[in-house]
Amino acid sequence: MKETYVRVSTLRAWMLVAALAVHGCATTYTTPGGAVSIPAITEPEVAEALADEPAATFPVRLIAARVQAPGYWSGTNRGYGRGAYSVVTARDIEEQEDFARLEALPGVSAVGTLNRMLLPPTMTTTKELRTAAARLRGDVLLLYTLDTVFRTDTQRLGPLQAVALGFFPNKNSVVTSTCSVAILDVRTGFVYGVAEASATEEERSNLWNTPAAIESARLLAERRAFVDALAAVERTWSDIYAQYGGAR
Repeated sequence: MKETYVRVSTLRAWMLVAALAVHGCATTYTTPGGAVSIPAITEPEVAEALADEPAATFPVRLIAARVQAPGYWSGTNRGYGRGAYSVVTARDIEEQEDFARLEALPGVSAVGTLNRMLLPPTMTTTKELRTAAARLRGDVLLLYTLDTVFRTDTQRLGPLQAVALGFFPNKNSVVTSTCSVAILDVRTGFVYGVAEASATEEERSNLWNTPAAIESARLLAERRAFVDALAAVERTWSDIYAQYGGAR
């Protein structure tokens, strides 16, 4: 009996050593989670959507929120919540200057962001986000999502794919990120407008020989896409303010 116990203990010890060795010598990279279709999480009834009217009175308090696919994961962030989408509440590609740009938009009195304490654990439509924004006394909700794709000369890598780093050498690798934005009325769900921008980082793959190098390329692409999307938002907002805010 004692001999059997010693053998089992020895086996467990070797299994632990092997697990630590594999973990310490990891040679794979997992692509980040996917974007979420903002139209897919809005209320689908077309008649109701057509009946929506803006209710915000300018100047408005704008609440920004990043939404991603359910179970979103990247090397620098995690999505919160279950259901049709998740919300990314920590900043990795955003800078304070970006929110200062939003606050400088005409007719915007202040800018806020959502945190987990305001969100339910399960979210299925934008109603949950609008409710959270209302708790912050928000008038307009700015939703944005990032769709990031890796590809080589021969293959496209979708969300949450684990690939060996040996997959990249001797190939021309590209990471492309698209940032899509929707601007909604908090009270009614009325869609004021949309904006979108894409950015690409391209490298000879022999430079992508560590997860950190790939992460750096991803973050650069996502950062550029987000900044370019803000420029598109500024143009869209000019039309929104002229139509709904300037005459009031």
